[in-house]
Amino acid sequence: MRKRSADRSQLGFGRSGKGVPASANGRVHNDYTEESGRRRLGLVFNALSEAIPDERYAIVNVWRPIKVPVLDTPLAICDARSVDTMDLVSAEVRYPQRIGEIYLLKHGTRQRWSYFSAMDRHEALVFKQFDSQISGVARYTPHAAFDHPAAPPDYPLRESIEARCLVIFD
Repeated sequence: MRKRSADRSQLGFGRSGKGVPASANGRVHNDYTEESGRRRLGLVFNALSEAIPDERYAIVNVWRPIKVPVLDTPLAICDARSVDTMDLVSAEVRYPQRIGEIYLLKHGTRQRWSYFSAMDRHEALVFKQFDSQISGVARYTPHAAFDHPAAPPDYPLRESIEARCLVIFD
């Protein structure tokens, strides 16, 4: 669950580490790298992951608003077909119990961005964060929340929820 901070402070990575709900993540990122995408399979399936490595799998994100339409910090996604692999930069993320890895995105002239204006709670975005198939498919979808300049200053703060799904292709 993500909730915009009441002071509408500048968007960062979304986690303060102070026991409060995560805020909107304003850094352009993809939640998995080549390495961490593969590691996630083992974290989820433990011993079973040894039987799966030859199978194609993907990690998909489902994101939607919880209460009112999101106006102040909507989610923007980059068209995966417009991302060059040279634009992806791996970065370490430190959690209390482990160290993770994500991709940050350098600006690229080919990148095409979209956002979905005033998404309501009955709508959801579904996008791929990782695909184990190396060629012929979109593998990553960089994304970020952003401060929408036309958002009414007194509009309710963004509240959203996301779920990540591990998909194994048969």
